[in-house]
Amino acid sequence: MPKVLVLVPFPMTPQERSNREAQRHLVKLSPDTELEFRSVKAAPRTYVSHHDYIIADIGIFEAGLQAQKEGYDCICIDTMSDSGMNALRSVLDIPVIGPGRASMLTALMLGDKFSVVAMWPHWAGLYKKTLYELNLQEKCVSVRWPEGLVPDNRNLLGGKEDIVLPKLYQTAMRCIEEDGAEVICLGSTTMHQAHAYLQERLPVPIINPGPLSYKMAETVVALKLAQSRKAYPSPMVPKEDMLHIMLDAAAKAEAGKPLEKLG
Repeated sequence: MPKVLVLVPFPMTPQERSNREAQRHLVKLSPDTELEFRSVKAAPRTYVSHHDYIIADIGIFEAGLQAQKEGYDCICIDTMSDSGMNALRSVLDIPVIGPGRASMLTALMLGDKFSVVAMWPHWAGLYKKTLYELNLQEKCVSVRWPEGLVPDNRNLLGGKEDIVLPKLYQTAMRCIEEDGAEVICLGSTTMHQAHAYLQERLPVPIINPGPLSYKMAETVVALKLAQSRKAYPSPMVPKEDMLHIMLDAAAKAEAGKPLEKLG
């Protein structure tokens, strides 16, 4: 029975996390595959700067450190930023799947050029980072977003579908008609609620990053594959206890604070 840990990149209530967990119903997995969702202890408010990126890396890294000892067969990271992926690959022998990298590489199995449809311009740096790591700058013909939207990483699209979905469709069509995209990647796992709407209307494949990562996890576990230790060498002196202490302190310091507004 494959047991997969999905790392949610923000501290959340069970109700908020249920919006993320709904992704499990958007892909057909083996009845034996078990998905468990775990929130990080502390995180940036959102991912728009290098300040945010490093905090996200640390939070997700710490949340997954014990996964192998806890009996999980694979980790999926629930953010297109792939935060913490490289660090976790360096300390774990179980595979670690990042949906950003997985989406872009899968797009090139389905077409020669792709675009990313995001929710707002501040996420562009996340895609740029992965594109440079993979040397795929020429394969991604555009990153586009609708004007005037602000993402909600807790409630997602709830109650805003009538406004958001048509705007995302129009943006995706511009990627196809003006930029020449042959495949569309959704720019966030928080956009999974838009996938069915867009899939019914777009003339090209559209990749839903979260569900894709679950299916990939199931596949690599079945094939007994994991990251190369040559690519991800183990640390000579692990500092896991230090990381747990840091994140416990961060969680305590953030407890009870109101959620800052965006936009």
